[in-house]
Amino acid sequence: MRLGPHLHRIGNDIVAAYLIVTPEGITIIDAGLPGHWDDLTAELSSIGRSLDDVKGLVLTHGDSDHIGFAERLRREHGVPVYVHAADADRAQGGDKPKTPMGPLRIGPTLGFAAYALRKRGFRTEYLTQVVEVADGDVLALPGSPRVIGLPGHSPGSIAIHVPIAEAVFVGDALTTRHVLTGRAGMQPAPFTDEPALALRSLERLADVDASWVLPGHGTPWQGSPADVAAAVRAAA
Repeated sequence: MRLGPHLHRIGNDIVAAYLIVTPEGITIIDAGLPGHWDDLTAELSSIGRSLDDVKGLVLTHGDSDHIGFAERLRREHGVPVYVHAADADRAQGGDKPKTPMGPLRIGPTLGFAAYALRKRGFRTEYLTQVVEVADGDVLALPGSPRVIGLPGHSPGSIAIHVPIAEAVFVGDALTTRHVLTGRAGMQPAPFTDEPALALRSLERLADVDASWVLPGHGTPWQGSPADVAAAVRAAA
């Protein structure tokens, strides 16, 4: 799905990943679920590109519904996978804290589970090799993505600012559609390790110059990152 001249989305409002498309190549942001591999190859084909054009994959964090096809892309095509150092172990199958599930509704929760099953979420491969990044890094990848540390959802949660796409990718630092309740609108994401820290971290979006705020779950949002951060804090 094309959102802009350099910006594409695969997946849907339940689980999404993104492509930054430039003449020099393609950067992927997050890897959804394993079954999103088919969405990826279809999207590339629709724009006349191939997996050979993919130069790197950047993870907003190491949770299983964001690393779906990352190891396959790395193993079969030599594409480096970048993740914050504090989430490198999580992306490679390390322990994850048990977080309260919080509120839920049966319909949306079953819908999330069914979609994950359809997209082969039960077959997630953890990474065997990653490239660690840190807050403030500008990566030598198409679009020159800049890393913004947003700890809270996980220790190594990051936002990724890509000026050429006028976009900031926020992973699960916030959501515009709660996967367990179905509630739409700006709000904190479920399964967050440290909710209070996650809310404080959103202040780092205030100075980001972007017109798209793109979560891993929910509708892409056009608007000021500062306004979005304020809306999430107000909804908490």
